[in-house]
Amino acid sequence: QVQFVESGGGLVQPGGSLRLSCAASKIMFRMYVMGWYRQAPGKQRELVASITSGSSTNYADSVKGRFTISRDNAKNMVYLQMNSLKPEDTAVYYCNGRWLTNDYWGQGTQVTVSS
Repeated sequence: QVQFVESGGGLVQPGGSLRLSCAASKIMFRMYVMGWYRQAPGKQRELVASITSGSSTNYADSVKGRFTISRDNAKNMVYLQMNSLKPEDTAVYYCNGRWLTNDYWGQGTQVTVSS
């Protein structure tokens, strides 16, 4: 069955960095638009960053210049490098993959930015 498994979350101080990883299995990964979303308590899930099959990227205004999304099609992996983290980046981060009518989600990984 299709699986998206995130890793790399944790507790970090403001100004710190984390790198999230998402491993996808049982899909034609290179065809998928991959994205990272996040959901903070009491808030709606929002798009953080996305990357197309051709590696074009898109970022939420709140993370531009701080976060970088990348993919490795040979390994079926997508990454989110997060720098200069702020307390407002605290959320559960979800990996998403979409292609045609397919829309898959990971289980999420918690990122907490706090001193």
